[in-house]
Formats: sequence, structure tokens, C-alpha cells
Amino acid sequence: MKTQFLLCGDIGCVGYGSQEVYQKFQELQADWFEVRFTGCLGFCAVGPVLEVNPGKIFYHKVKPADVPEILETAKNGETLERLLYKHPETKQPCVRIEEVPFYQKQKKIVLRTNGQVSPDSIDDYLALGGYDGLRKALTMQPEAIVDEIVKSGLRGRGGGGFPTGRKWQSVLKAHSDVKYILCNGDEGDPGAFMDRSVMQGTPHVVLEGMIIGAYAIGAHQGFIYVRDEYPQAVAHLQKAIEDARAKNFLGNNILDSSFNFDITIKRGAGAFVCGESSALMRSIEGKIGEPNEKYVHASEQGLWGKPTVLNNVETFANVPYILLHGAEQYKQLGTEKSPGTKVFCLVGKVKNVGLIEVEMGITLRKVIFDIGGGIVKDRPFKAVQTGGPSGGCIPSQYLDTPIDFDSLVALGSMMGSGGMIVMDDCDCMVEVARYFTKFLIEESCGKCAPCREGLIHLNHLLERITHGKGQPEDLQKLEKLGAYIAESSLCGLGKTAPNPLLSTLRYFREEYVDHIKHHHCSAGVCKALTTFMIDQEKCTQCGACVRACPVSAISQNGNVVIDQEKCITCGECRAVCNFNAVIW
Repeated sequence: MKTQFLLCGDIGCVGYGSQEVYQKFQELQADWFEVRFTGCLGFCAVGPVLEVNPGKIFYHKVKPADVPEILETAKNGETLERLLYKHPETKQPCVRIEEVPFYQKQKKIVLRTNGQVSPDSIDDYLALGGYDGLRKALTMQPEAIVDEIVKSGLRGRGGGGFPTGRKWQSVLKAHSDVKYILCNGDEGDPGAFMDRSVMQGTPHVVLEGMIIGAYAIGAHQGFIYVRDEYPQAVAHLQKAIEDARAKNFLGNNILDSSFNFDITIKRGAGAFVCGESSALMRSIEGKIGEPNEKYVHASEQGLWGKPTVLNNVETFANVPYILLHGAEQYKQLGTEKSPGTKVFCLVGKVKNVGLIEVEMGITLRKVIFDIGGGIVKDRPFKAVQTGGPSGGCIPSQYLDTPIDFDSLVALGSMMGSGGMIVMDDCDCMVEVARYFTKFLIEESCGKCAPCREGLIHLNHLLERITHGKGQPEDLQKLEKLGAYIAESSLCGLGKTAPNPLLSTLRYFREEYVDHIKHHHCSAGVCKALTTFMIDQEKCTQCGACVRACPVSAISQNGNVVIDQEKCITCGECRAVCNFNAVIW
């Protein structure tokens, strides 16, 4: 058996140089080993990452110059200790991947083959049990498949959390000769890359889930809607579709079952609103991506007026596991009302940024501090935003809240597709609300007035506050306007758009008051309200801030001093100071 070197080929590790590492392996190619680019291994913070099998040996921060020594030690059955991840508490090297704290509290269902297969190899996927769920499904009656999905309690992972089985039941019962099944890969949340990593890393798990769903509801045509900014995901999906056709998992008479089904990729132009179901369908039809009123459900009249199932990438990726292992085993994971696992992108001011998959019900604290390793530079934790631009900011007093659909909604946030942005005391919550409001203004389709006009007025008030021109009555205006937009907007984008504002007003109201009453930004973010200075008692005169200043506003003649006339309040000095000597 050849030694396998599984090298992460996802964008994070590519940015750190994994392509150069791969090329070095290729230059030294020998018969006793093989190297493969895989999907995301998750631990983006320490890339490029590499798994060596047999043994599941985990190396991090691998450089091309390390490759000869990696090969030599592997050939001798040894490990290269200097590339092993050191446990942050014990400082002991973690040899196997499951010894690394980042992985220890994860449970992988959706990502179970990510990092273990080459994205462009259907044979790799088959070797790990790929398409076994489909084989089993084709021996069952469609009603039995739908019942199994209902029993599993699987809820849509796109953000709404609607029961997947109920959606499938409705379309199964619909009286129509033509039905469609759609996969929503239009991931547009800032800081989110869950669906891209699945489509790019293990495209066959998405196809298998779609084929099972199509057989269950009686659809013969499916579409995967992928934003054009994901060219590698599109390429891997297209290759997977072609290989699936060649193996008779797609096309006519699939696996001699008399079932016909095929999949087409539709590339979106990057409009955030096209993640909304009716806007996505209009876009596939070649129309402007605008949402429709929801008095008619897609299960009755969806794509081209026909009964349609629309689920997101992660939802479909759960389906093969459920069919293969059964609903009861799946329900043992997670909570009663939110079974299974959830994939998150853990980003922001957390040490271990990356792609993770955890059981529903795990607490925010365990995700941020156990898996995530805590806050960068050990600064105080301030908030975590879940749910993307339409989510809310959750403060430290709720760190022990379980992560599930209903608990997050109760806090004024939402699960969303899986973005999780961690913030520290250097993040201004007023600016966070302004940033996401501005993002949603640009992404609004403009069809309904509450969203189109209301968000502009929200942004105007927030900009006024961050520039030190806010008035006490602005807080009441923000609350009333936010509530009105949420109540009266046409689609989910508008209805959830005020969440960042309303949640920050709910939990960080004192910051708004500080901006308005004292003309002060306690986080040192709002430039009009911030003046950076040097605490001479803490300053070690290391010169890091002097070198980092882009406008040469900091001088070092004995003491380090900031020239306030030159300073542009960019915060670079604070970012590089390891002694908290930059104050404001």
C-alpha cells in the first residue's frame, strides 16, 4: 500500500502556498507514495495543512523546502516533529489529526469525505462508500425515502430551518408530470465559504443527495445555482456531473432502475438577493432576480410554474448519510428540534479560523474557545455574529447558549447558512450595524419600498452617529424604522435586514449612547470620534508602530509619539502593538 499525502487544495491553503508544496512533491515523485490535492481540511489558520496516511499524521504550515524531509521521515516510518501542531496548553506535539484540539469537538457528516478525496475523482468518492446511499434509495419506494427524511428531522441548512421532509412531501404529492429539484449554491454572506468548500471539495456528495431527492419526489431535471465568483467549484461540479453520467449515476435508466434524471449548472451573476428562493428561480428562468410574494409556494408553483424542491448545498449533503445509516442514527446527533450537525465558517478575531462541523446543541463558548482557541492576542471577547448580514450580534453573557435554530432566533440572531464572525473589544457595534446595513442596501433588489427606502434611511442615521453628529432621538427612530422594515418587507432579505441593527441596539445600547452623548467610540473604530495616543508606561519602544504607520505620523525620539495632524486614525499602530500601549 502506497503512503498517501493528502494536501489541502482549498483557497485558504492555496493562498499560503500549497500549490508550490504540491509541485515539490511532484518533482520528487516515487513509486512508494502518492500526493493528492483534496478539499478543505478545515484548519485554515495554520495552512498549508497535510495529512499523511497510514497514521493520520497531521502537519501544518508546510513549505516546499519541507517536502524532502517529510518524504524521508515517512519512508522510515517516522514523524517530522517540527511540523507537528503543538497543543496550546500542554505544548506537546499532536501527532494524529484527532489529537489537535481544533478537531476534537467536531463531528463530521457533511464534511466526512472532505479532505479525504480528490475533488475530481469519482473513484475516490466510491472507495469511501460514495453513491451507496443512492443504491439503497433506488431499492425503496419514493414514499419511504421521504418518510425517512421526515423522521430524521433534517431542517434546511440554508438559514430558514424549514423541515426538509415536509417540503419533499408536498412536491411528492403534487399532481404534475413535470417537477424540478434545485440546489442553492449562491452563497453570498461576508465571511462565509461553507457551501463553496463542499461543492469544491466533495461535489459528488451534493450530486448524490440531489439524485436521491429527485427520485423521491419524481423529478427528472435538476439545477445547481452557483455564483460566478466560484469558478473552481463550478469546474469541479461540472467534472463530477460528467463522471456521474459516465458511471450511470446520472442520465437515463440510472443503475438499471428505469429512473431518468440529469443536472445542469446555472451560474449566477453574484446578486445576494438571488439566494432567496423565488429570486433564484426567476434568475434560472432568465428573468431579473427579484423575489415574489409567498402566497404561492414553490412546492405548488416553482420553477416555470411547476412543483419544485429547493434546498441548499449542505442540506443535500446530509441526505446520503441519512439514507445509508437511517433516520434514527441521524437523530442521535444534535438536539430534538435541531437534529444533526452544522457546518460553520469560524472567522474574525478568533485564533483558529477555519471550516468546522459540529453537532447542533454545542455551545457558542465551546466553538469559540475550545475549537477556535479563543480571541486573538487574548483580548476580551465582545460578540459573535451568526447568520451573515441578516443575522444578529450575540454578546458574552450568552456564550453558553446552545447552537440550534430556535435558540439563536430567541436571541435576535439566526443560524443562517453558517457564517460565524467573532468580535473583540476593538470592534465597534455601531459600525458593525452600519457596515451590514450598507451591504444590504447595495444587494437589495429594490422591488419593495420598505427595504429599498428604509435601509437607506437606517444607513443615514447610523452614518450620522458614527460621525459624531447623532441626536438622542435617533435611537428611537432606528428602533421604529428597523421594526417596520422587518414587518413589511416583501422577502426574507428585507425582513431580516434590520437584525444587525436591532441586536446591537438590544445588547450594546451604551455604545450608541456613548457615540451620541460623549462623541466617543470606545472601540477606537469610528475615525471622527477617535484619537490614538501612546501610553508611555506600557510602551517598550520596539518601533513596530513606527514601521506600520502608512503616513509616517509616529516618531521615535526617546519616547514614541503620534503626530495628531498627520494621523489618519487607521488603527495600524494598535493592530501591531503587542503591549496594549496604543490607547484612544
